Amino acid sequence: MDLNLENFLKDREEIIRDAERKDEKSFKDFKKIVEEIKERENKNKIVCDFTEYNPLHKGHKYALEKGKEHGVFISVLPGPLERSGRGIPYFLNRYIRAEMAIKAGADIVVEGPPMGIMGSGQYMRCLIKMFYSLGAEIIPRGYIPEETMEKVIDCINKGYHIQVKPYKISCIETGEVLGEKLSIDNYVIASMSQMIYKLNKEGLEFIPKFVFVKRLEGISGTKIREAISSGKFNEIKDMLPETTLEILKELYESGRLNDLILKRFEDRILETANEYDLYEYSPSNVAEILEKKRPFNSIEEIKNSLPYGFSRHFRERILSKLEARILNETLSKYINNYPAKIRILAVRED
Repeated sequence: MDLNLENFLKDREEIIRDAERKDEKSFKDFKKIVEEIKERENKNKIVCDFTEYNPLHKGHKYALEKGKEHGVFISVLPGPLERSGRGIPYFLNRYIRAEMAIKAGADIVVEGPPMGIMGSGQYMRCLIKMFYSLGAEIIPRGYIPEETMEKVIDCINKGYHIQVKPYKISCIETGEVLGEKLSIDNYVIASMSQMIYKLNKEGLEFIPKFVFVKRLEGISGTKIREAISSGKFNEIKDMLPETTLEILKELYESGRLNDLILKRFEDRILETANEYDLYEYSPSNVAEILEKKRPFNSIEEIKNSLPYGFSRHFRERILSKLEARILNETLSKYINNYPAKIRILAVRED
């Protein structure tokens, strides 16, 4: 069996198990490691950020360094199944991305939720619950300067929360309409603020402080991934920290990179779409459409049959759900029980 498929199937089984269990020991073990690092580094605050590091570039490192000024830096790195919030496979697996984070200065890297099979509200709920479980006191986030975002930052800095609706960004506490839309990085911050408010209403009692870091310009994740695939490292050397470059060059020169680049398991998606009860694995409106139109002969046929969702990544996420083949009921239990366990991917050793 292909190693990437083997790992994918192991992740799937872990998600199914985590819907039904809680590993309390993992929480205690994590807290012990954090206390040891606090003592070693003479720091008393916990800083948590969620970043995909796909791969880790200078913008990520800049935000990481700003975060480390405030305390022990914990990176929450998604996650099982290796599918991004856009629903597509990450470039490289989370263990390599965790190594990049540690070498860039992170103190601990923990596993985050499986973003690719969830809606944005679902994985945001999981992220905030993870931050709470890790004891996050400070959340550094890179943002893009724009008029509405400046109002969002001012609102959050006053201790208020943001409400995000289509074409309406507003402050929950004051009711003030701040703008109509936000760029994607800024939208994530607003969504985090909204989810913190929702979960506090449910009794979470989580009041972290945000640290806002202006995003560096001139960095393109797409250009970076394209250049890495063809070994053109000189074209992207100004976008990546030296530690990331070293990891990628070693993988390329050793001939291992092509085997590690993650791809879709298209046969598995087609099998699910053609042979399984889709009402158990996808939204009912999607299941109805696909079951009427099957059998499918290609991934493109499936994608072209799918309706448009509110998110522009809706279709890719549906493909990831078909690929993962996890029951809707199981995923709901998983989200309600999240985090079932704190999985540490890497720890910085001095």
